[in-house]
Amino acid sequence: MKIGFVLNGASVSVEAGKKISLLHLLREQLGLTGAKEGCGIGRCGSCTVIIDGRAVRSCVFPAWRVDGSDVLTIEGLAKGGELDALQRSFIENNAVQCGFCTPGMIMQAKALLMTNPDPSEDEIRKAISGNLCRCTGYVNIVKAIRSAPHLSKNSRT
Repeated sequence: MKIGFVLNGASVSVEAGKKISLLHLLREQLGLTGAKEGCGIGRCGSCTVIIDGRAVRSCVFPAWRVDGSDVLTIEGLAKGGELDALQRSFIENNAVQCGFCTPGMIMQAKALLMTNPDPSEDEIRKAISGNLCRCTGYVNIVKAIRSAPHLSKNSRT
């Protein structure tokens, strides 16, 4: 079936079978490999993308359901060669180790910041509670998310 949607600000039209997940469409057909397949059942969060402003686990989301939607992936956050404030904050706060969970963690946090630009630590921890990280613990991840809105206010863009 043919589906059309906006992907990282650009209109796309692709063929997708009824059983293909959004994750596999993004990775295999569109070459966007930022979202990762961890568990394959929507529990680890490494495949998180944003659809119409909402964080979604793309490994269990049927690709055909994005028809007419706006999809944002980790590849769409940087603008004009400059990282998004949230991406910069993850780097500056040492919130990355192996990096496998990072794209999903950032997208989950981005969805939170889109609706709540200055979340409390408790709100951040609740929002990322479904995103698993085996390397860093969560202290620097929470710190990075908490710091990002302040970086954004001080950025040139």
